[in-house]
Amino acid sequence: MTSKSETQTGDNFAERVHANQRKLRSNLKTQYDFVICGSGSSGSVVASRLAENPAVSVLLLEAGGDDDVPSVSDARQWVTNIGSERYWQFKAEPNPHLNGRALPLGMGKVLGGGSSINGMIWARGHKSDWDFFASETGDPAWSYESVLDIYRRIEDWQGAPDPRYRGTRGPVFVQPLHRDPTPAVRALFEGISSLGIPIFENQNGRIMEADGGASAADMRIRDGKRQSVFRAYVFPQMDQPNLTVLPHALVTRLTFEGNRTTGVEISYEGSTRRIRAGREVILSLGAIHTPKVLMQSGIGDQAELLRFGIPVVQHLPGVGHGFQDHPAFCCLWECSESLPPSLVPGAVIYGKSEAGLASPDFQILQAVLSAGDAAKFGLPARGWCLIGNVVRPKSRGRVRLTGSDPTDPVQIEANYLCDPDDRKAALACVELCREIGNSHALRPFVTRELIPDNLERPELENYIRDTAFSLWHQTSTAQMGRQAMSVVDGYLKVYGVDNLRIADGSIMPRVTTGNTMAPCVIVGERAAEVIRDEHQIGTASGSRSDRF
Repeated sequence: MTSKSETQTGDNFAERVHANQRKLRSNLKTQYDFVICGSGSSGSVVASRLAENPAVSVLLLEAGGDDDVPSVSDARQWVTNIGSERYWQFKAEPNPHLNGRALPLGMGKVLGGGSSINGMIWARGHKSDWDFFASETGDPAWSYESVLDIYRRIEDWQGAPDPRYRGTRGPVFVQPLHRDPTPAVRALFEGISSLGIPIFENQNGRIMEADGGASAADMRIRDGKRQSVFRAYVFPQMDQPNLTVLPHALVTRLTFEGNRTTGVEISYEGSTRRIRAGREVILSLGAIHTPKVLMQSGIGDQAELLRFGIPVVQHLPGVGHGFQDHPAFCCLWECSESLPPSLVPGAVIYGKSEAGLASPDFQILQAVLSAGDAAKFGLPARGWCLIGNVVRPKSRGRVRLTGSDPTDPVQIEANYLCDPDDRKAALACVELCREIGNSHALRPFVTRELIPDNLERPELENYIRDTAFSLWHQTSTAQMGRQAMSVVDGYLKVYGVDNLRIADGSIMPRVTTGNTMAPCVIVGERAAEVIRDEHQIGTASGSRSDRF
């Protein structure tokens, strides 16, 4: 069966989309049933699912511009987006645990959000993550088995059949990176296996229930083209009259009548506009902008809001608290020129810093850099690297306001590696990277180790502090749960505020094990499901979703 994203990508359809959206944008309404703020991996899903019913009007707002550019569509060019207009370029506060360094933090600012500028890895999250979400909310719909069912339903898996774990004919095209592994890739897995690390059949099956292991990466790439969540979910419906997609529209504040959310205030075409939401507003702005908009709208810690003269709509002290991300570090070898360059990972490895841990706490990704790519990063030519990261960090940070004006920047206290267990996991991860990279199987492909080289433990710990960087998996600043610092419940409703939900990575009680695009799609699917149930919104007979 052909998926909707395949059948609706031709030139004629694209022309209909552009004509329809020009018409809708030139005749913006003052009210829509649902206003979704942010077109990233969660917001795109919510907008698409709600718009499946032609009787429901949906407005999808995006601060960034169009995604129809080579740096987005061509998977090989993804790193060229770094530092471009398609990035929100945040910066964390100086961190004593990183020797006083202030890390840059990237986030997508384009239709598709992070899914349009990321490394395209499809990583579902570990069983322990989802069961923890269910425990925090008291809702079994967030459990691993429930989420696994959603994954099977939405995937269009192109690898070896695996019906227990993988689905086909859904909107999300996923394929294993290596169908015909090169000798270097085979040597890599031989080196991994020689250390007693089990090799699994794919990245998102049994390995996500295991204590660790390795596999080829699962990627959202098709024929060299990025498959963003926006293109999979939203674009095939953009010829419909009930779905308006508005780029270059910055959400600045929410509007209220008492504690009922009535709509949004946006900056668009040089002026401020207000748009009402007849049913709900859904914030999908990510773990930095979602808490910012909440606080600037009067939802947050009362003392913080009053400090900036912001009238309090709802005292929720957890807004902005709990920030988490994956701190990463690179180990680099010089390799022969014969290795084909690839800035997408050839392998994914999960491991534990202690045997007694309930699940893996670090991850390793492998890539080969060409001379040109290496130069962009200030690295030696022909670099072969293993990128380690702490996937179960205990360190928590905070996003804070610096003023009441929407143009005032936020202050991000990321606190990477402030917890000693995170530093322990980082050290174990780097040590395993070095074992793999220096293994006997890889010697034909490795000239020498460049960094960190054979450092003693104190110097190695300092190397981690000096070189750690963000993998841009920011989450957990508006957490769901039943605790005093929780911001939303298991249905993603903001506590104490009507007609307002959050659907993005900020609601995660903790960051998931691995890249966060796939879990954010699940957040979007769950949000759409509970919204449709609550508002009794079905899908029309014969709608596009029936063909998934």
